[in-house]
Amino acid sequence: MKTFSIGIIGGSGLYDLDNLSNFQEHIINTPFGVPSDPIITGTIDGIPVAFLSRHGKGHRLIPSKIPFRANVYALKTLGVKYLLSVSAVGSLRESIKPLDIVLPSQYLDFTKNRVSTFFDEGVVAHISMAEPVCTTLSSIVKKSIENVIKEQTLQVHDNKTYICIEGPQFSTVAESNYYRLINADVIGMTNMPEAKLALEAQMAYCSIAFVTDFDCWHPKEENVSVSLAIENLHKNIHLAKIIIQESIHNIHTTLPATKAHHSLKNAIVTELSTLNTEYKEIIDVLLA
Repeated sequence: MKTFSIGIIGGSGLYDLDNLSNFQEHIINTPFGVPSDPIITGTIDGIPVAFLSRHGKGHRLIPSKIPFRANVYALKTLGVKYLLSVSAVGSLRESIKPLDIVLPSQYLDFTKNRVSTFFDEGVVAHISMAEPVCTTLSSIVKKSIENVIKEQTLQVHDNKTYICIEGPQFSTVAESNYYRLINADVIGMTNMPEAKLALEAQMAYCSIAFVTDFDCWHPKEENVSVSLAIENLHKNIHLAKIIIQESIHNIHTTLPATKAHHSLKNAIVTELSTLNTEYKEIIDVLLA
C-alpha cells in the first residue's frame, strides 16, 4: 500500500485542499472508531499527502466530540510521520494580532471530557511531553511561512503557549484574564489531546494557528464571536493553503529524522508479550 509521510489536519474553515491532485477518499475504521471525515489522499506537486477535516465537512463536530484517537490512528495507518495541524485561535497578547500566525511550542491542557491516550486499557505507557511540538518540523514550517508572507504586514510568532479549553463556549472575561496570568499566549479548543496522541503515535507534530480575535480580555477590542472568527478565517484560508503547499515542499526535501519518531522508546511499561492479538496489533501500528 502506498504510504503518505505528510498529513494535514484542517481546522475551522479549512475543509479541503483544492490543489490536491490524484485524490482518493478513504473511509477507515479504527479500533477507536471512525475519523471525523473520510481521509483524502493525493499529491501536491507530486508529493504524497493525506488530508483530514477535523470537524468534518460542514463543520459538524464540536471540539468535545472530535474523535481525536480515530483521527490520529487512521493517519498513522496511512504512514503519516509528519503531521501539520491547522486551527483558529484567539490571542491573549497585545503583540499577537488578528490575522497573525502562531506556531505554539507549549500547551496548557484545560480540557475535561476527552480521552487523551491510546494506552488506557491493558497497556501502560508514559511518554515525555516536555516537547509536545517537534522543534525540527516547526522550524521548517516557520521558514516556509516567512517565505510566503515576506511581502505582507502580518507576523509569525513562534515559541508561544497555547491553552486548550473544552468549549464549545468561549471564555468568560475572568477566565481570559486568568489564562493571561498563567502565561498562555493563544487560546483554542482543538490541539489537545491531538498533540499528545500524535506524539504517542510517534509523529512529528506542528500546529499552525491562525489568529482570529483577542478572545474577550482586551478592553478596546471586540469580544470573540462566531461571526468575527469566521470573517477573519475567510481572510486567511487562501494564505493557509499556500503555506501548507510551501511547507510540504520543504518537509519533503529533507524528511528529517526527529525525536518524535522514537517517542515510545522506553515509554511502554507493560510487557508486550502479555498482550492479546488485538492490542498487539494496535501497538504495532503505533510503533511502526
